[in-house]
Amino acid sequence: MKTKNPQQGFTLIELMIVVAIIGILAAIAIPQYQDYVVKTQVTRVYGETNSVRTSLEVCINDGRTVLGTGDSQCNPGYTCSTLMTGARTIPEACAQASSTGVPQITPVDNLGAAGTQIVTTFGNSAHGLLKSPAATITMKRSISGDWTCETANIPTKHIPAGCS
Repeated sequence: MKTKNPQQGFTLIELMIVVAIIGILAAIAIPQYQDYVVKTQVTRVYGETNSVRTSLEVCINDGRTVLGTGDSQCNPGYTCSTLMTGARTIPEACAQASSTGVPQITPVDNLGAAGTQIVTTFGNSAHGLLKSPAATITMKRSISGDWTCETANIPTKHIPAGCS
């Protein structure tokens, strides 16, 4: 009767098959993960920009058409983000650490006028695909109060619903 040697390991071919399977799975998983990272970053920045849009609309409806932190001014309540570039329009609006940015609002002294817009530019810790060339999300308000959303340099499959 033959007994199996307990120290016998795997054959070379068995190890090569396992390595090949792991390689195939990695070749599929890594690009999918990168797509997921880009999509989540775009969605996050879109959400942050959209919340600023909502705050601006409330200010405009209340007659506060100048950005600032005073009682009669509009504080959009934006948060500094590591995925954006752009200086704070209102210095006290958020505690801005280095390598962070905020959406840029124009004009700062006549909100609700034709041409009011919020421009968010990707940068800092954003995925490389969104930084070079710099991707942007722009929300524009018409004089009648309708908002449109446009994107630039964002791959089509990552553009959020409601933007073009």
